[in-house]
Amino acid sequence: MNYVIHGATGAQGAPVLAAVAATGQPVTAVVRDAGAVPEGVRAVTADYASADQLAAAYEGAAGVFAHLPLGAPDDRLTYARHIVAAVERARPGRVVISTSGSFAEGPGTDPALAELIAGVAASGLSYAVLAPKLFLENLLLPPVVGGARSEGVLRYPLADGFDVSWSSHLDVADAAAALLVDRTDVTGTVTVGQYPAITGAALAEAFGARFGRDVTYEGITPDAFAELITPLLGAPTAAGVAGLYRAIGTLPDHAITPENSAQELLGLKPRTTGEWLADLGV
Repeated sequence: MNYVIHGATGAQGAPVLAAVAATGQPVTAVVRDAGAVPEGVRAVTADYASADQLAAAYEGAAGVFAHLPLGAPDDRLTYARHIVAAVERARPGRVVISTSGSFAEGPGTDPALAELIAGVAASGLSYAVLAPKLFLENLLLPPVVGGARSEGVLRYPLADGFDVSWSSHLDVADAAAALLVDRTDVTGTVTVGQYPAITGAALAEAFGARFGRDVTYEGITPDAFAELITPLLGAPTAAGVAGLYRAIGTLPDHAITPENSAQELLGLKPRTTGEWLADLGV
């Protein structure tokens, strides 16, 4: 039994690698730089741009955890097609996909994500899709957490009073490990996030409690947010992020559905914002 984890040195994949390894199962990190993998972890060098490399990495795997990296839309579509081709060829025992907060359908649909999910579903393999709404880790971007810490203002591109089911990478990792190792009976989409959903004011309150000061929430436009993060992520990625938040802003809320949630299907309760901040030692 072996579980193959994409992005195993990244923000989302590294916690999944740790969570699966904690179950006692062998794990393989799929990375571009094997030197960045934790000591003692088997690593395979493979690139999303090569279906052949991915198929070789998946060969004989009990499960694969995959998510699409940030990048240009055409590149992401290519990556999605290569993952699908690789799983069809290698036939791993299970595939778990994280949407990483992107839309597979509806407003702001990500064509690459939609094609990845449809392709894996059509393969006939056992699979599940983890669908977090927004990651709490987004709030650790320096322009966001820095404003909360130094100015007492948490700025984010969502209207004040807009409800969101936030989750952390740690929550997704817990759910991914369960779906890969223990709950292979669960198929389809599993939503991940806080329920009931919370507003920006509640986020600010949690940050204020952690920092020992008053913190207020300020909703800014997606374009203003893109300007803040362009120096960190580059203009193309920042523009894509702005587009995602424009799409989210057209919705009445961004809350999970409890019926197919990790709480209901897996018995996993996501961390509160305060618990998450404490776990990270922010």
